[in-house]
Amino acid sequence: MASTTFSGPVTSTNGFIGAVTGNVTGNVTGNVTGNVAGTVTGNVVATAGYIQLRTATTAQIADITNAVNTTGKVAGTIVFNTTLGTLKIATGATAASTWVNADGTTAVTPA
Repeated sequence: MASTTFSGPVTSTNGFIGAVTGNVTGNVTGNVTGNVAGTVTGNVVATAGYIQLRTATTAQIADITNAVNTTGKVAGTIVFNTTLGTLKIATGATAASTWVNADGTTAVTPA
């Protein structure tokens, strides 16, 4: 298979190796190897693999200037707190929006 970088609509019946720059609209079927940057919406089926969540320490979650609060944060964003081993869910999209544990307890408001 050829290796290349694509920009724009991509159609392949045999798959490809490379990078897709821009938005992917529609269904993606197959295996993803490497990093996916951006927002994935829709259904994620991982029968033979796993989904890796964004991670941050307690200090990073509480720091209003940290990337976990300033980049890609929207209501419902999930972060794994590596200090406590808990899931935190953002209640809003601003850097100061509160994070709560998945069970609804232990709110942290970045400052």
